[in-house]
Amino acid sequence: MIQRTMKSKLLQLASKFPVVSVTGPRQSGKSTLIQDVFPEYEYLSFENPHTKELFEDDPERFLKTHSKHVLFDEAQRVPELFSYLQGVVDAADEPGMFILSGSQNFLLSKHISQSLAGRVGILKLLPLCYDELDEGGFRPSDALEWVYRGGYPRVFSSQIDPIDFYPAYLETYLERDIRAELGIGKVEDFARFMHLCALRSGELINVASLARDCGIAHATANNWLSALSASYIVHLLQPYATNQNKRLAKTPKLYFYDAGLACSLLGIESAEELVEHPQRGALFETAVISDIFKSRLNQGKTPHATFWRDSNKNEIDLVIEKGLMPVRAVEIKSSSTYRGKYFDVLNRVAPANLGLNQTSCAVIYAGEEEIQTARGSLISFRNAAKQI
Repeated sequence: MIQRTMKSKLLQLASKFPVVSVTGPRQSGKSTLIQDVFPEYEYLSFENPHTKELFEDDPERFLKTHSKHVLFDEAQRVPELFSYLQGVVDAADEPGMFILSGSQNFLLSKHISQSLAGRVGILKLLPLCYDELDEGGFRPSDALEWVYRGGYPRVFSSQIDPIDFYPAYLETYLERDIRAELGIGKVEDFARFMHLCALRSGELINVASLARDCGIAHATANNWLSALSASYIVHLLQPYATNQNKRLAKTPKLYFYDAGLACSLLGIESAEELVEHPQRGALFETAVISDIFKSRLNQGKTPHATFWRDSNKNEIDLVIEKGLMPVRAVEIKSSSTYRGKYFDVLNRVAPANLGLNQTSCAVIYAGEEEIQTARGSLISFRNAAKQI
């Protein structure tokens, strides 16, 4: 079994909070993680109809029977659970009483904020990051293999070819999460919507264009984007903003959380296809940004990152912030060959607009060699999350 970096943070939070919540996309390894970390806890999944029925029939009796040291999986399927847990937790006031997991953040967050505020530690588990793959014995041969295979654990633990895994994953997601949980009836239209989003990964999001190309209303497109975001399929990277500069972009950029899933939606069937694919740069950028986010979330930290773009289309792919102040400017290049010009925009924009000198500039690329130049750091994709 591939060891997850989040394990230590999960143990730490369980020693402080009575409840810990682990959310993330379906099949990102949440159930495996919580059972590995807490083998002595009772495991109950509300995906099991019998367990769900027992709770709904008599919640108070159910929680008296399962009063502490319980793992509740797919907790979003019984939203009433959170209100009942509040009373149990307040009465006992012990750390590590319950571990909740679920694949749909839109339900968990709402009910946690209403019933368990201040009583719950919250973690988000995304698919495998590069370091987890490397340490688990699945080191990618090169950057394009890393992008193509993505990070969903079953691709590696069960040796499933991505061409087989991702279509099945998407069908399950559409049927179980989108149709059953969200009540979206037009599953075929939603599937097309996802394909159009994959074409736009790494781009400024134009909801009107997305809606028009999909043949749906603007409001529907916004709702579907929210559904994809809440179920950890996509995320929006916000633009860097200051009150002084009105020429900066105000529109966020759309990214998939997993480049392998985006590749599948684009019909890419091998890493070799990426070599000359028009989306290669965008997909590599998607993978790098996702890996940096995974690294932060695995530590229980919020990724504080934006991008910089002005009206002249000068752009910095990633601005890492700390305390709302920029600390690192990053350019992402899908080439495996280093060229000095990769630092041109960074060195022009970062000092003048972000107050950062060359030592705070970095280029992450698809090659192996790493060097410290007078213009900034050249970083291999293999170490992107470690050095940012």
